[in-house]
Amino acid sequence: MLSKVKLALRRTSDAFDDEIKDLIAAAVQDLRNVGITLLPDTIDYTATSFGDPLIDRAVILYCKAEFGYLDVNEAKRFRDAYDYLKCALSLAGDYIATDDDT
Repeated sequence: MLSKVKLALRRTSDAFDDEIKDLIAAAVQDLRNVGITLLPDTIDYTATSFGDPLIDRAVILYCKAEFGYLDVNEAKRFRDAYDYLKCALSLAGDYIATDDDT
């Protein structure tokens, strides 16, 4: 997942890998906080995907919003897109645990 996010951030250097890993972990935790359970227990940064394109996109949008663009409007656009997708995922039955799942 690290390489996918780095590509989305247009980064080729390893200089920001620790920061990007922290952002990926924060995105996953933020999604968990709203009840989204279709996430791995541990993050495999070498994996190419979380196994779901919408989860991948949410993580990428979160990272793009938080990575530190100088253009505040650009960062806000990514944050708004992330918030919209997070909300949609949290309302979708396939992404949240129900009492039947336990």
